[in-house]
Amino acid sequence: MQAGGSGQPTPIALTYTIQHKRRDYYPALELNNKNQEITDWQLYFENTILEAQDTTMKRVEFYLAKAKLYEKMKGLLNAHQEKAIARMFHEGLDGFEGGMSADDHITITSASRTTARRDLQELVAKGALTRTGALRHTCYHLGLAQWHSARNVHEQNG
Repeated sequence: MQAGGSGQPTPIALTYTIQHKRRDYYPALELNNKNQEITDWQLYFENTILEAQDTTMKRVEFYLAKAKLYEKMKGLLNAHQEKAIARMFHEGLDGFEGGMSADDHITITSASRTTARRDLQELVAKGALTRTGALRHTCYHLGLAQWHSARNVHEQNG
């Protein structure tokens, strides 16, 4: 999403990108304040703007995939599953760190261990989540790739 269609990132995306990489920002600013040459600063800031544009596009794709997933799952999720999915979406682009485990599901939903396992298995079967690992190391991630790829295939064929 760009500001007024001008090909520039939104100010909020630029602010997010600078804050996210503030360890790089302040040293770059300080280094370039010590001399009259601004080329390095311009290159740094141009790269920051490009990264902000990329982040904006990723956010737009994330929200589109979220909307498509919720539309597809409408009426198919029980209360525990809805709560778990909502919590995972709340984490945004970076996702649920390490993926959601059955223990995480239990903590979020207050479900029993048996219900948590069944809920997670059903969410995988419905395509809302993907599964990695096995046994105690099983983790679940939002199954958004299919929503991104479906859009990309449509754009390529359209």
